[in-house]
Amino acid sequence: MGSRASFSAAAASAFLLLALGPTLPSPAAAAPHLPRAAQTLQLSSLPSRAPAPAPAPAAGLSYKTHYLVQQVDHFGFDVNLTFKQRYLIADQYWKNDNGAILFYTGNEGDITWFCKNTGFMWDVAEELKAMLVFAEHRYYGESLPFGNLSFSDSKHLNYLTSEQALADFAVLIEYLKKTIPGAKNSPVIAIGGSYGGMLAAWFRMKYPHVVIGALAASAPIWQFADLVSCGKFFEIVTNDFKKSGSKCSETIQGSWKAIDRLTSTGEGLQWISEAFHLCNPLRSQTDVIMLKSWLAETWVNLAMVDYPYSSDFLMPLPAWPIKEVCKYLTDPSASDKVLVQNIFQAVNIYYNYSGEASCLNTSQTATSNLGIQGWSYQACTEMVMPICTTGISDMFEPQAWDFAAYSDQCFQEWGVRPRLSWIPTMFGGKNISSHSNIIFSNGALDPWYAGGVNENITDTLISIVIPDGAHHLDLRARNADDPESVLLARTMEVDYMKKWITQFQGHR
Repeated sequence: MGSRASFSAAAASAFLLLALGPTLPSPAAAAPHLPRAAQTLQLSSLPSRAPAPAPAPAAGLSYKTHYLVQQVDHFGFDVNLTFKQRYLIADQYWKNDNGAILFYTGNEGDITWFCKNTGFMWDVAEELKAMLVFAEHRYYGESLPFGNLSFSDSKHLNYLTSEQALADFAVLIEYLKKTIPGAKNSPVIAIGGSYGGMLAAWFRMKYPHVVIGALAASAPIWQFADLVSCGKFFEIVTNDFKKSGSKCSETIQGSWKAIDRLTSTGEGLQWISEAFHLCNPLRSQTDVIMLKSWLAETWVNLAMVDYPYSSDFLMPLPAWPIKEVCKYLTDPSASDKVLVQNIFQAVNIYYNYSGEASCLNTSQTATSNLGIQGWSYQACTEMVMPICTTGISDMFEPQAWDFAAYSDQCFQEWGVRPRLSWIPTMFGGKNISSHSNIIFSNGALDPWYAGGVNENITDTLISIVIPDGAHHLDLRARNADDPESVLLARTMEVDYMKKWITQFQGHR
């Protein structure tokens, strides 16, 4: 699947940070127009330093919570500090003689939330006689290396990297195999979605002696440097809306200038604030930029969670939510006020489907169980995913990818400079054919499909494309309204896992 928000520069709430708009005069006004969602796999945008309260175990999910003391720095010897990493275990279906361990590589948020939203693992546990382990990523949830000081400055954040997180996972698995009777010879399969899917793939690449295979769902491991076109992400978002309703994407495309015209006066700012039922009225052009970012991020999030049944992954939503939204977006030639009122009706489905919201908050786009600060820092160091728009092949305002501006904004916020090519250097970019036993699953409706592996690389580096799938639909629990394509994908995934387990047991 962070803060620097707006909708005309680089992008991202499903991942986060934006490049500085070149004409914006001050840091406060520097939020570019593209949504956070395109620049980070971050799936949320509630800026809060305190971790969200851990949700209670969902009905039917039974697990135990544990903590393991981990090194803050696995790769140096000068800092001998430790922290407690949280992990969850469910072993009711595990057979210690021949059962597997399914290991969820936690991503940017509270691990109990990912546990709740990864129903696939719970659905297949009995069939695979598997123990389920959900490992929390350092600096998220309760796994804070420096407690309340973890996000205080770049010195304390220096150990927030994918490499350190993977090392945590490897140490945890070795600990479990040593301490759980019967687990020593259990094959381990890494599973993750979004950033967690990237970690699952990278885990298999870097620690093939620890995990026998990986399922990397909606994992855009190629959304780095120049490995893929920076414009493809928003083209997919646009096509989702184009396919879901006549004139839908055209109406959204026309809304940007309508908003500009209406907000050119103080009276217009007040009118739009009332039309959108905003909790905080617009008072400046900076606020207008933030409004557009919020809208753009909303369209991105809808594309990511365009599931065939009602869900509450990011927000409570109806089945096929884009189709519901597009019912209000049918007339791009309407007057500015009517067009904006229709845009409000559309976004109100996303933010107020329950009907309980008295006003709409432009600083909120998704669940608070995801860690916006941690991802903001990661996007400013190694998770640099170029995103751009043209305004021609997509429904958004045009914005080129500007790494220099992006870097300056990162330095301003965190005192660090991003390394554009580090991830391809570290994990191989597109030169990964020497690895094995990784399934890359991607939904064709998901914007992150753009940076995913969508063709088989070898007979053991497998791509599964789900035509009717949004963001890691295959990792969600079984549902009566699942399309045939995701049912087939899950069957294939389990078949590959069984093959890996059999091969492992045959070589013991």
